[in-house]
Amino acid sequence: MLADYGYVLLFVIIGAVFAGITLLVAWMLRPNRPSPEKLSTYECGEDPEGDAWIQFNNRFYVIALMFLIFEVEVVLLFPWAIVFKSMGWYAFWAMIVFVSLIFVGFLYELGKGDLQWDKPQPVVPRYVEGVGVVLPDWKKEMAANGNGSPESEASREAEKVSTAAEVKPSDMDDGS
Repeated sequence: MLADYGYVLLFVIIGAVFAGITLLVAWMLRPNRPSPEKLSTYECGEDPEGDAWIQFNNRFYVIALMFLIFEVEVVLLFPWAIVFKSMGWYAFWAMIVFVSLIFVGFLYELGKGDLQWDKPQPVVPRYVEGVGVVLPDWKKEMAANGNGSPESEASREAEKVSTAAEVKPSDMDDGS
């Protein structure tokens, strides 16, 4: 039994030696003529612009992960369809459980809001001179960003004026 694993080890060693010899011969035979054009970054035939270390939105990552998760389901459905008749009801109920679990995951992602591409703008605290950090009312801020219930422009302006009038440096207690 242990001798059978020796054949596998021998196969792996021969494969590694073959790959190493191939890379060594290619390194010795290839021409080496670097130029600025060859050393530049390749971006689909376009000249690169800006820094390569840019921050991507996390939504791209989440969408890619969800695509992979749900794509695995489709890949596992094909072999199941081939052996379905030979396995009978066991295969049917096993696939019902599998698809149910995937559906629960889909509902979870839907509930988290990861399937919505347009997300509301975050409500950010702001600094007011003489007052300090002011935490805005998130409902008013969402409506001001166009993410909440629609309001008229006049009521938004009136609200901004009343908020600015409420917070005055002269109203602050200087502690003396």
